[in-house]
Amino acid sequence: MGNQLDRITHLNYSELPTGDPSGLEKDELRVGVAYFFSDEEEEVDDRTPSDCGFTKDHSPTEEEPYPVSEVEYSAFCSQECIFSKLRENEDLNVYSVKTLLTMCKPGDLLELVGTAQPPHWVIYEHDDQIIHLHKGEIRKDSLLEISNGRHGRIVNNRYRFRPLPPDLVMQNAVGHLSLRSEEICWTNSESFAAWCRFGKREFKAGGEAHSAEQQYFLKVHLSGSGVHTLVFRSLEDMIRERRRVDASGILKELSLVNGGKD
Repeated sequence: MGNQLDRITHLNYSELPTGDPSGLEKDELRVGVAYFFSDEEEEVDDRTPSDCGFTKDHSPTEEEPYPVSEVEYSAFCSQECIFSKLRENEDLNVYSVKTLLTMCKPGDLLELVGTAQPPHWVIYEHDDQIIHLHKGEIRKDSLLEISNGRHGRIVNNRYRFRPLPPDLVMQNAVGHLSLRSEEICWTNSESFAAWCRFGKREFKAGGEAHSAEQQYFLKVHLSGSGVHTLVFRSLEDMIRERRRVDASGILKELSLVNGGKD
């Protein structure tokens, strides 16, 4: 994937150790609460399978994984790794939706990927049914119908937070069905699905208390141009920028830090 770099600077610090944050927050297990933020993301459009980067001539059989070219990331909050998408550490291949459905369990996090668009995240319920945030509404849909040519994978371990039990994940998702626009406090499908699975208020827009000490570091691993680090004040901001890069392939400068490339 081609990338243009606009004056990106890099923070010189060694790779930080991976650790599990403190886990779930009891006050985040509530469901059916009204919010006032709206969804800003238009996803799962009407592109054909070829528009999504998967054509009939190159589609795998249902049993075969499909490699895709993607930007790789790792992310840290203070000294804890909270997110990792690195091919050297995990299988980043994607599967046809029919194959994916044979692999899923209730409460799983699924990611649908396509070319030049942000990935779409959903919570798997059962059979072919998923719950997701789409165009300002939290809704239940058929995964086969909404995939529209995209391939997908299970991403339960993408975030390093401790997951909630599957029944609580489904309680979070089902309890917010039919909420619209001004009632929603997640700005994209990933933040909503991740909140359902982990129950962390940091995934909500405006749900994180800012402090001078707390910073998020997003390391963008680009083939041939090293590792570039961006600094953010909130998890929400970091997620939105990473998804923008996935869709556009372009990094923009968010914060000046000392150093150069790894």
